[in-house]
Amino acid sequence: MSAPVAPLAAGDLERVIADFGTSRTLPAGAYADQAVFDWEVEHLFGSWLCVGRVDDLLEPGQIVALPTLSGSLLVSRDAGGEVRGFRNVCRHRGHELLPEGAAIDARQIRCPYHSWAYRLDGTLRTAPTFTQAPDFDATDWPLVEVRSGVWRGWLFVDYSEHGPALADHVGNLDDVVAPYEPERLTRAASHDYVAEANWKLIVENYQECYHCSTIHPALCKVSPPDSGHDLRTTGLWSGGTLDLMDGVETMSFDGTSGGVRLGGVDDELAREVLYIALWPNILISAHADYVMTHVLTPLAPDRTHIRCDWLFDPEAVSSDGFSPAYAVDFWDVTNREDWAACEGVQRGIRSGGYRPGPLSVWETTLYQFQRMVAEAYLGRGVSPPVVPPQRVKA
Repeated sequence: MSAPVAPLAAGDLERVIADFGTSRTLPAGAYADQAVFDWEVEHLFGSWLCVGRVDDLLEPGQIVALPTLSGSLLVSRDAGGEVRGFRNVCRHRGHELLPEGAAIDARQIRCPYHSWAYRLDGTLRTAPTFTQAPDFDATDWPLVEVRSGVWRGWLFVDYSEHGPALADHVGNLDDVVAPYEPERLTRAASHDYVAEANWKLIVENYQECYHCSTIHPALCKVSPPDSGHDLRTTGLWSGGTLDLMDGVETMSFDGTSGGVRLGGVDDELAREVLYIALWPNILISAHADYVMTHVLTPLAPDRTHIRCDWLFDPEAVSSDGFSPAYAVDFWDVTNREDWAACEGVQRGIRSGGYRPGPLSVWETTLYQFQRMVAEAYLGRGVSPPVVPPQRVKA
C-alpha cells in the first residue's frame, strides 16, 4: 500500500526538497488550507507525539486523561513508576473512563457507566455479570493501548502503531542532550501561549536566527545572531547552536545566571546554547544553567497552542532566594516577539500575495525541517533530515 499523500501540488513540494541554495519554501497551502491541516493531524501527529513532562503529569499510583490531536489519552503510572497509555474508552459501551484534567490517585481504572474496572496495566479486572460467566474471558477485553515511552523525562505516545522505536526516533539527540541531564531537572515555571499562526511557522522561526537582529534586541546583546553551527543528526530532529558573547553566562537580560551550571556541562559547552526541534512538536533549548522547552499543539491551520517550560537543577530551585525570573522574563519577551513575527507571516500568506521564496545561508536548519515536511507530504514518510554543509562544524 502506498503512503498517503497530502493535498498539495507535487511540483511545489519537489522544489522544497531540491538541493540547498536552489530550494524554495513550502507552498501557501501548507500553512493555510484546512485540508492540509486535517491531513497533518492524521498523518504527522500520530507517531511519537510529546505530551509533556511525565513527572508533571502524574505521580506513581496515579492516572490522568489528556487531550491530544488523536483523541483523549488515558495515562497510568503504577507504583513502580512504569507508564502506559491507553485510549480513554471503556471496552464495554465506549464511555470515557476519566474526564480530562488533573491526575488522581487510583488503584484501578473504573468506568463510571457500568463499573467495568481495569488494572493500571490495562487488563480487565472486573465486569459485573460478565466475569462470573464461564464463557467470558477477561483477557479478551483489555484497554486499547497506545504505544508510549519516556525519554529524558518527557512522555511520548505513538498512535500510529508502526513508527520506529522511540530510541530510533530520537537517534543521536540522546547523546547531544545528555550533558544537560533533563531527566533530573525540575520545572520551576510554565507559560501557555496561543499564537495565531500555523504550527510550522513556529518551528521554522525557531530554526533560524536570520531574523534575530531585526526583532530580538535583547537576545542580540548576549549572543551574536550569525554564530553557531548546525548539528549532524541520525534521528527525526534538526538543530544547531548559538554562541554566547564574551563575559555572558547565559541567556538573560544582563547575561548573568541566577541558577547553577547543569551537571554534565563543561566549560566549552557552557559557551553555547542548543536549539533542537524534535519531530513533530517539541522544541528544546538547552543552556548551561537551564533547559527551556516549547510543546506545540496545532489548533487550526492558523492557530497553535504553545506550552513553555523552564527546567532547572533541583539544587538551584531549592536554594534560598532562587527565582527563575532571570530566564523566564527574558524568554517571555523573546517568545512574544517571535509569535508576533509568525502571526505577521500568517497574515501575509492569507493575503494571497505569498509565493515560495529562497532561503538564506543562515536558514540551513529551517531547510532541514521543511524538507522533512515536504517528504512526508509526498508520501515518502519522515526520515532524518538532509544537513547542508554550509553551517556544519568541521
